[in-house]
Amino acid sequence: MNQRISIPAAYLRERIVPVCFYIAEALVFMLIAALYGYEGVLENMTYALGLVSFFGACYLAWDYVRYREKYRTLWKLLLAEERSGGLPQTLSCMEQAYQQIIRTQEREKKALITQLDEKQQNMADYYTMWTHQIKIPLAAMDLLLQNEDQWAEKDSGQRTLRQLREETFKTGQYVDMALHYARMESISADLSFARLDVGEVVKGALKKYWILFSGAGLALHLEECHGQVVTDGKWFSFVIEQVLSNALKYTKEGAVSIYGTDEAGVHRVQDCRYLVIEDTGIGIEESDLPRIFERGFTGYNGRMGNKSTGIGLYLCRQIMDRLGLSIRVESKRNEGTKVFLGIAQEEILTKM
Repeated sequence: MNQRISIPAAYLRERIVPVCFYIAEALVFMLIAALYGYEGVLENMTYALGLVSFFGACYLAWDYVRYREKYRTLWKLLLAEERSGGLPQTLSCMEQAYQQIIRTQEREKKALITQLDEKQQNMADYYTMWTHQIKIPLAAMDLLLQNEDQWAEKDSGQRTLRQLREETFKTGQYVDMALHYARMESISADLSFARLDVGEVVKGALKKYWILFSGAGLALHLEECHGQVVTDGKWFSFVIEQVLSNALKYTKEGAVSIYGTDEAGVHRVQDCRYLVIEDTGIGIEESDLPRIFERGFTGYNGRMGNKSTGIGLYLCRQIMDRLGLSIRVESKRNEGTKVFLGIAQEEILTKM
């Protein structure tokens, strides 16, 4: 903050030019009158200049009082936390423009602070939910480890070991989701685009999730899909994994199917426009479908099962938007869910 100077000094600094100009004008008039030697003119001009100087001094005194009050008001605002209101009234167009700039910047500052507070609150809310979610697999692992008798029998021990692996995997997935959520704000700096074969990306995700498939007892119907997509492999894989995770979470019996389609929904192996992940689970309420990509929205299924954070699909939409790809969901209650991931090459190239 600049050091505060005295009000008289500040006033003189700003008014010195017009005052000097007035004195110079008076001297010029008196010099001209003296050079021409007009009789009586010099005395009359001196009287007129004295009269004008008196009224000028009165104006300067009045102007100084106004200047002092405005100066004090501005310093009070400068030292206060709230500066958007209470600016002194002015008839100067220039000062009005400055005040408008100040008010605009103050509004933008408040908007940025509100946005930052929202982000911090969203992050705090998410990690609160995440903490409760991660307690579930940790508690399950602790319970399995406490039942030492189960390890005595070979079949029971193998089953317990598989369950431990599943819960460990779930814990890792929750941690991975938290990391991706934290990196969302700086995702642009983390993107590395390359041309990928969608089928290979899907196989990599299935290999990672195979432990959950084997424990869930669900059939997997995988059709070849060799569509090419220019994208970031890590983030695109994360989206596929989240969709697979939801399919396994909400499907108790039946199958999970993965295939490629064209615009009309016809299954294709080459040049697929959409990668579809379909399950035969509990489906989604029709009233919930418009809001499933909102942050923190759990819907009917999440409230009934108490196992949803409302973050997975939100992250999927945010990531797909940043990658220049599309995602949509079709579902009916008790009839399963279809998730369509748009992978058409021309869609990507026009958005990159």
